[in-house]
Amino acid sequence: MGRTGAYLQVERREHDVRPACEAVADYDEFALPLSADEQREQASRCMNCGVAFCQSGGIFDDIAAMVGCPLHNLVPEVNDLLYRGRFDEAYDRLILTNPFPEFTGRVCPAPCELACNLGLHDDAVTIHDNERLLSDLAWERGMQPLAPAPSTAPLVSIVGSGPAGLALAWELTRRGMRVRVYEKDERPGGLLVYGIPSMKLSKQIVRRRVELMERSGIDFVCNADATQLASQILAESDAVVLAAGAGVPRDVAIEGRELAGVHFALAYLGEVTRAQLEGREAAIDAAGKDVVVIGGGDTGVDCVACALRQGARSVTQVIRAQRPPASCDTHELWPAPRKVYEQGYGQREAEELLGDDPRLWSTDTIGFAGSGHVEAVRIQELSYDGERHLVEGTQREIPAQLVLIAKGFLGAEPALFEAFGVGEAEHEANAHLLCAGDEGRAAVYAAGDARMGATLVATAIADGLACANEIAATHA
Repeated sequence: MGRTGAYLQVERREHDVRPACEAVADYDEFALPLSADEQREQASRCMNCGVAFCQSGGIFDDIAAMVGCPLHNLVPEVNDLLYRGRFDEAYDRLILTNPFPEFTGRVCPAPCELACNLGLHDDAVTIHDNERLLSDLAWERGMQPLAPAPSTAPLVSIVGSGPAGLALAWELTRRGMRVRVYEKDERPGGLLVYGIPSMKLSKQIVRRRVELMERSGIDFVCNADATQLASQILAESDAVVLAAGAGVPRDVAIEGRELAGVHFALAYLGEVTRAQLEGREAAIDAAGKDVVVIGGGDTGVDCVACALRQGARSVTQVIRAQRPPASCDTHELWPAPRKVYEQGYGQREAEELLGDDPRLWSTDTIGFAGSGHVEAVRIQELSYDGERHLVEGTQREIPAQLVLIAKGFLGAEPALFEAFGVGEAEHEANAHLLCAGDEGRAAVYAAGDARMGATLVATAIADGLACANEIAATHA
């Protein structure tokens, strides 16, 4: 695999990034990819591993996190073909397991790289960037649609056009079934459009994939409330898949929650994208304001980055967790994620522009203050002695005219499952079927985050493909 001994001679080099002062002036992608020749050199570092944990894609008994690629991409083979300049073959090998590398090559946190054997002793192979290059080259050469299914083929209706829904639609069409996708928003893409900002994933990238799917005979019905259309969808379909994501946000039940100016992160990110796509001012605007983001995950990072692009006066991220150490014993943790201090792109930009990392570690949000509209956030320090405790005498207020709650998600909307006559828990742990259906009533399945809870884009795609396998085995 790769060039023998290259990992001893070639240092890891990731994509470059735009300077913060330039990046925050627009919503263009902040990543600056390497050239094809440079990326080939990076691919040459891949070793001929006896056991390629990078493509394992599982959860170990004592590790509550994904280890390796959830899609089981054939990473060493793809890297080898890329290094040899056989770009078409490398892309074809990649899409055997991953239909949308243009998405995962931009937004996936790359658990494959954490599990890379080389990373146990040195810097891991740039698997994530390699994937993006192959996808970009394939789109430059031109992508061909799938053959549309005949009108007599079974019809599968999919509720939700996020990563899982699109994966289902593509795979079922490839297997010769008719597909109709219902989306509550005005454009297909779900989380890929309204949850992930354009600087991480350009909306044109999503749009060109949707257009290719439409050319493949897939029907998208937007502005559709599936809870109101459930009876019609069930009557017209041979199978229905609920793949609407885990959109119920986790709230904070604290004093002042009712104040204006306190928003859920996804509502904010969606509005920023809608305003950008529609060429108007956003209804939720950080311009000239002190912004406080509650939560430290990827969604919180995206909120920080969007607030900077809107012209926030200051941005603070309040995080309960302790600040991780600068380094860790890789041998002790590998191939699990390493809990070390890192910066997301939003935090890096904030430090470049404002002088400090925006995160307040070991800090809890205990209330909001203001008269009608939020004016400050009350916070208190936390201590850890096996359990988490508020530290007496550390309460204080920080100014805030915009607060964004980014504390994760509780799951799918129960009303969606109720409308289709099924319960969220009416399936075995590893099964997608909720209701087998009968004469005149379609079978109902669940897939992606709607089934599993909030997870990675790659994991949602993988679950969509697995659900497509179940449906094809029964209905094709």
